[in-house]
Amino acid sequence: MGAGHAHKLYRHGHTPVHDLPPHCKLAATFGFVVVVVSTPREAVWAFGLYAVLIAAAAAVARIPAGFLLRRLLIEVPFVAFAVLMPFVAEGERVEVLGMSLSVSGLWGAWNVLAKGTLGVAASVLLASTTELRALLLGLQRLKLPPLLVQIASFMIRYGDVISDELRRMSIARRSRGFEARGIRHWGVLAKTAGALFIRSYERGERVYLAMVSRGYAGSMPVIDEVVATRTQWAYAAVLPVTALAVCLMGWTL
Repeated sequence: MGAGHAHKLYRHGHTPVHDLPPHCKLAATFGFVVVVVSTPREAVWAFGLYAVLIAAAAAVARIPAGFLLRRLLIEVPFVAFAVLMPFVAEGERVEVLGMSLSVSGLWGAWNVLAKGTLGVAASVLLASTTELRALLLGLQRLKLPPLLVQIASFMIRYGDVISDELRRMSIARRSRGFEARGIRHWGVLAKTAGALFIRSYERGERVYLAMVSRGYAGSMPVIDEVVATRTQWAYAAVLPVTALAVCLMGWTL
């Protein structure tokens, strides 16, 4: 897979969560999200317990609460959508602070907020404890279609190349006294985007030819064989299995 690749969400550490094999963490996160989505929205207490489970996992991984909460801001657009639901949904109405709100809309907003927030929190926790390279190895270990894994791998690495190229072009513009300050500069920015596309396309061709000349035939060699012991699988299963027990109680109580 090449050299290691760090990302902004990742926090380096040597905790039990960091040390778990990536495919164990991917499976645990997926299982947890499926259980959360399957929980009836009326079981409000169950979502509180899920939040406690996430907080406990973050504590074991030594992920600060502030770090986790800041990364949850990515769901703000979904929050805005959820806030509108009680006002636009039809059905039985109820008065809340002088406003007429839909009962089904309130439940729908709660459903989106609770499940969405927990899903994003679990994803952030996964990204905070697993490097991108390790995630790709985990997906490969879980038998995801090899072509999809390769596309994701190239996308991550090539994204950095394009970002660096755009940064150099921006420095070149500023060194010549250019500053985008209004609509009259959009033409220059459009030409920059076109030049970036052409350079990226040409570089992609050169990279592909270089790979073919080195024996690439449609699949990448596996350099690191990531394996997991039964103990590690059992450790990773604690989160989704505990959440499953909560979900079952939510359906029966």
